[in-house]
Amino acid sequence: MRKVLIANRGEIARRIIRTCKALGKTAVAAYSEADQQLPYVREADEAVPIGPAPVAQSYLNMEAILAAARAVGADAVHPGYGLLSENAVFARRCQEAGLVFVGPAPEVIARMGDKLTARQIMREAGVPTVPGSEGALADAEEAVARARQLGYPVMLKASAGGGGIGMQVAYNDEQLRQAFPSAKGRAKAYFGNDLMFLEKYLPNPHHIEVQIAADQHGQILHVLERECSIQRRHQKVLEESPSPFLDPATREKICQAAVAAARAVGYTGIGTVEFIMDEEKNFYFLEMNTRLQVEHAVTEEMTGLDLVALQFAIAEHRPLGLRQEAIQAQRHAIEVRVYAEDPDTFLPSPGRIEVYQPPVMEHVRIDDGVEAGTQVTPFYDPLIAKVIASGGTRAEAVRRLSEALQMFYISGIKTNLPFLREILDDPAFRNGTYTTHFVENWKSKRTEAKKESRS
Repeated sequence: MRKVLIANRGEIARRIIRTCKALGKTAVAAYSEADQQLPYVREADEAVPIGPAPVAQSYLNMEAILAAARAVGADAVHPGYGLLSENAVFARRCQEAGLVFVGPAPEVIARMGDKLTARQIMREAGVPTVPGSEGALADAEEAVARARQLGYPVMLKASAGGGGIGMQVAYNDEQLRQAFPSAKGRAKAYFGNDLMFLEKYLPNPHHIEVQIAADQHGQILHVLERECSIQRRHQKVLEESPSPFLDPATREKICQAAVAAARAVGYTGIGTVEFIMDEEKNFYFLEMNTRLQVEHAVTEEMTGLDLVALQFAIAEHRPLGLRQEAIQAQRHAIEVRVYAEDPDTFLPSPGRIEVYQPPVMEHVRIDDGVEAGTQVTPFYDPLIAKVIASGGTRAEAVRRLSEALQMFYISGIKTNLPFLREILDDPAFRNGTYTTHFVENWKSKRTEAKKESRS
């Protein structure tokens, strides 16, 4: 594998380029008309256009990407995250074109992309799943009947869903009947698949995920866990590792469950098994992400491993060359995602970045995809940078991250930097007792504070 076409953009493209250069591989940037001035296009060894700005005409256009790979003589495609990274058809098309797809086999992507199929595989493998419906729901009345058996509240989910789209919590029959057709419609519109199922909704849960590395010689390792409970609209904004919620015994159990999940599907590559955990530390399988994740940098800073380099090694049929006992938490690491969005409404805030000054500090890593003068367009995800701080203790990592966010200056667009700074000052975050309800609790406290200031 000598020349790699990166079928992605922004910060993750830059991240993959760094490892390509370190390994002596030629990195080729694929770019849309809107992105031709971005740093990753200049930093790659070669760059190739793939079409107009709309994502469907460029980064989701399989024909354009495969044609670009042929044009530059690439022998591999790295999909990054999002976009086509978990598209089984694209993975298969790459293989048929004689290209190495840097990821798992197409059939594994397909099986894990269907949540109902994934739940069934996990149940058969003995991995705990959230109590819920075992098959697709025919209509709202079947959903109501099943919800009464489970007990309210329940979570309505799309079998092909992701990113929180199509998910809806219902606390009674009426809410479930109202939610069913709209959630089904969104699932059809976004995923082309409107199969729905129910899960018991857990109060005050934690979102814990386990990083997996599996080679093509039968070795499957876990690379410890990440705590990802701080989310807005079911999308993560802060991740850390080790989780402040886990004790050593629970950590061992959940990591071994993740290994069992990967083995059950014949997984090869870098992947993540996501779990939801209740207040008594009972955990349940949520889904498996068959790709590199946005938050992989947390694990890298915590363990010292290069997960992109491991991806290439696995894709080249080389053994991992690691022992499970050698993978240890060497430091505590925390990542926050800086978005071009309104810090109060969390709605995207596109525009031209006038001034861009990221912090430069020891033990603070910046993975970004923009610079001063970059036009943040409405065509793509509004993520513009990740800030990852590490330390010998959690307190040290928190202090460094707090200092870094105070130093980070961006003008010309709205960003969520004020929100991120408030997270780090919140007592629930400071003492490590936060859950997935952190953001709604933060909003409630903010509303009360405003009322008091007006009275």
